[in-house]
Amino acid sequence: MNTPTAGPLALVGSGEYLPVMADIEAALISGRAPRYVQLATAAVPDGPAVVERWHRLGVEQAERIGVTPVIVPVATREDANDPELARLIEGAGLIYLSGGNPNFLAETLRDTAVWSAITATWSAGAALAGCSAGAMVMAAWVPTIRHPREGGTPGLGLLAHLRVIPHFDAFFSRVPDIAARFLVGRDEAVTVVGVDEDTAIVGGPEEWTVQGRSSAWILRGSQREEFRAGDVLVTPIAESLEPR
Repeated sequence: MNTPTAGPLALVGSGEYLPVMADIEAALISGRAPRYVQLATAAVPDGPAVVERWHRLGVEQAERIGVTPVIVPVATREDANDPELARLIEGAGLIYLSGGNPNFLAETLRDTAVWSAITATWSAGAALAGCSAGAMVMAAWVPTIRHPREGGTPGLGLLAHLRVIPHFDAFFSRVPDIAARFLVGRDEAVTVVGVDEDTAIVGGPEEWTVQGRSSAWILRGSQREEFRAGDVLVTPIAESLEPR
């Protein structure tokens, strides 16, 4: 799905719309249209008050970095197929999927007009970012985090060669082998990347630079390799996972 004109990708461990991540978000939209498109869809299962909080934080971040916030209020698959909401994506400089429930987010956006508009706008040069749930859904498969043995949900498939573990330092650093096993299973063509809080990997789809306060990690069973801010990590796309 990637093209020579596609914009950068950012997979973020936590911290979307907060001052600690403002420099990263500003850099993503720099030189692009000053339209900061935001979807808080992953927060819908937590209730309207939580969604409104994300909307408020997104507006504040856009104002902080001097661009225009564009909220796309997708709460259902019906919303995600609304052509009027899909048109709000057009002309974005940065599109951001914030955190919450990754399974709900994937089920809501998969194969919809809004997701098609997101990928088309990214392919035309906009930056595309996902934090926590928003990062996880970029994969081809999203595990059920609280009960990983119970399966999961097909992801959005933009980065089929990856699985992302957000909040890595907060929740998974002590058991990386278990996290990696649940996220990948036996698929050796998939690279598992842990991203610490207030940290992002930026670039993609194969070569990424770590940005933020902490580290990113490539996990291989019980082994893990650390990449600090400024380091480059590579997540190769196997031939079997290349976009058709």
